[in-house]
Amino acid sequence: MNTSQAPQYWLMKIEPDECSIDDLAALPGQTVPWTGVRNYQARNFMRDGMRVGDQVLYYHSSCAEPGVAGIAEVASTAYPDATQFDAKSPYFDPKSKPEAPRWLHVDVRFRRKTRLLPLKDMREVPALATMRLLQAGSRLSITPVSPEEWQAVMALLDR
Repeated sequence: MNTSQAPQYWLMKIEPDECSIDDLAALPGQTVPWTGVRNYQARNFMRDGMRVGDQVLYYHSSCAEPGVAGIAEVASTAYPDATQFDAKSPYFDPKSKPEAPRWLHVDVRFRRKTRLLPLKDMREVPALATMRLLQAGSRLSITPVSPEEWQAVMALLDR
């Protein structure tokens, strides 16, 4: 962990059929490369904001009941996402070149599975009213979470 600053907090969305919290827990080293991000703002969060040791709300999206399913942590600094160069990958980007990669990713490590904290329940908590996830039109797959929002989510998960 970067000891020069306190850990930051993030929410990272993933479809559970791609890599659920249970899948992450079962992987070797309980770590997964967070590939396939093709949004510049989300990429910039990984490149410019994330540090090893930052805490992550592991959020299941595009499923019957979206919500926080576990806690993870950032396990690497940002590095080039190899899927951008693989023509067989759904994340292939023909405009990206190995000498000037357009897309980056970080590795994410499992910390613990939690009870599912559904999106609908999060919307009912005043302390989360400003959380980016809950803002109208918010579709980013990676968003920062304030320390106050993190504490509110942890309190909900510990109920």
